[in-house]
Amino acid sequence: MSRDVPIHSWPGSYYINSEKRWENGTLSLTRTTVSFVSSQSKESLASFRLSRIMEIKMESSSFIFSTLTVLEEGNVKHWFGSLKPNRVVVYNVLEHFWRERLLSPGSEARGAECQPSKGRELIKLVAGAQRRLEDTGRVISHQGEQFDDMMQGLEKIDSDLGVADKLLSELESPSWWPFGKLPWKAQQEAKAEDAARAAATAAAAAGKGSGRSKVITSIPAVVSKGGDSDLKPGCLLVLVSSLEVRDTSCQLLHRFERNEIDEIRVHSPYEITVRQRFIGKPDVCYRFLSAKMPEAMSVLEMQYKKKVEFTGEYTAFKATPLSSPCDTEGPTGNEGLLQKCQETEVPLEVPAGDLSQLQVHVLQPSVSQAEAQELKQMLMQLKNLALEAETELERQDEVLDVLTSSTDRATMHIDKHTCRMKRLL
Repeated sequence: MSRDVPIHSWPGSYYINSEKRWENGTLSLTRTTVSFVSSQSKESLASFRLSRIMEIKMESSSFIFSTLTVLEEGNVKHWFGSLKPNRVVVYNVLEHFWRERLLSPGSEARGAECQPSKGRELIKLVAGAQRRLEDTGRVISHQGEQFDDMMQGLEKIDSDLGVADKLLSELESPSWWPFGKLPWKAQQEAKAEDAARAAATAAAAAGKGSGRSKVITSIPAVVSKGGDSDLKPGCLLVLVSSLEVRDTSCQLLHRFERNEIDEIRVHSPYEITVRQRFIGKPDVCYRFLSAKMPEAMSVLEMQYKKKVEFTGEYTAFKATPLSSPCDTEGPTGNEGLLQKCQETEVPLEVPAGDLSQLQVHVLQPSVSQAEAQELKQMLMQLKNLALEAETELERQDEVLDVLTSSTDRATMHIDKHTCRMKRLL
């Protein structure tokens, strides 16, 4: 198995400048490189790193054929044509990963540095805080279930009081009694009670919606509804109660409510599919491809534990090791390693008393890039837990208000019915 599994591949053709001809093959994008392999000879005709790309453009060859060109360092231009499903899709994906690679240079090269001391201590602290917050969340959830049981009991009491009110009304004013209560007055009282209940329910729903619309994280992504033929730039928003799909102008394309999502298929650390199934009409399915997907997955795995499904492609990715410190972005690995050693070199022998405070600070182990990424994901999970706990507490506050008003109303109705029954006796 090769070291890097392709994130995405497209059939197409590559222009061999030395032979002045086009060769059919497959264009592949991996974590760090772009390559083209011939379908006949199975040889790599072009392979270059994302960090060496200077420009990606959509051009025309001989004013007829639509092509995609990639300009590499050293003024080397690569021409790709006959791309399927189309060159716009390939351009959007390549441009997204190239742009994200430029925003975080050297992340792969520093991915496996061995400076675990400070980073490990921070990770242990955050892990302990996460366990405590998870325990607190379970207690809050159990408390919310108890409140829900109390609400159901009060609703049953309210229903029984309604039945008692009807029976008492029939006893107070029999059908044969000519001086009963006016029928339109009774209807007005019933309408007033229904309106008051509807207003209370609407206010509770509004408060609940405001708490559940908080954004946990937002990542840029290439979005497609259905297949791979219409991949377009956009973004994925992970909220406390839903997932939102937006375009580059932040216009809402679709919202997946948390309880409506049926499946999240993870094809690779950078690609997922979210599906909502329906009976009698087509499913709603969106595909997301993003270089920042690992950040969102740390939250999605917590929110949708039973709905996340990992495919065989994801297993192949996890089995592939990440780039090592020796795998640098330079022309060759030896040059990059030599440069890295020169940048981090410290004196082997330091005379006593000549070691300054700055040198001591440099010699102390620091947090590696991999540990920083792990800390970032753990903090994202902490943020998700905290927002969910806050939303649940806000919901319980609203339930407590409803419980208080319902209890007062039930007490008032019981006293009223008691007086009416005493009069009947």
